[in-house]
Amino acid sequence: MLPRMTVAESAPQSHGYRTPARVLHWLTAVLVLATLPVGQVMVIDGLPRALQNTLFIFHKNVGVVILLLVLARLAYRAARRAPPLPDTLPRWQAIAAKATHWLLYGLLIVMAVSGYIRVEAGDFPIELLDALGIPPLVPVNKALAESAQSVHYFVRLAVFALVALHVLAALHHGLWRRDGVFRRMWPPVVRSGR
Repeated sequence: MLPRMTVAESAPQSHGYRTPARVLHWLTAVLVLATLPVGQVMVIDGLPRALQNTLFIFHKNVGVVILLLVLARLAYRAARRAPPLPDTLPRWQAIAAKATHWLLYGLLIVMAVSGYIRVEAGDFPIELLDALGIPPLVPVNKALAESAQSVHYFVRLAVFALVALHVLAALHHGLWRRDGVFRRMWPPVVRSGR
């Protein structure tokens, strides 16, 4: 049985994120949750070449979109501060939440940039950027491509761990504690357009 709704839950959503922040969050979340498993599957030996090519194209191009979304989120965050956490939240949880968010931003940027360098330095196309006429920003360089691939590989482990922690914390606050933390970001669109 779930605990009863708390006062924080029955309060209006005045302490939640505004709609633009929510939309950016959920778009980023959906794309990250799609690209992480695709990145795992696309490198499996023996995968049919046509499927592997499709997965690589998806992964590379969505990575560019994720980078743009994270940069947009950071710009929005610089313009509009995050709403305050509930006073009932223990201090260590508030610190952990802020650290996790900033670490996720940083790691997603490192993932996208290292993926970009790996692809461009490896002399592979990024179809979305090619279609827009954006030239490569790094030279073709095998050693650079391999270094970027290593960074991309190891940073993904940290991203997996942080995404899992973030989802578990959200579920804990939304389903168990019901303290209003989850409602700061859900639903993705707020009717008042705040």
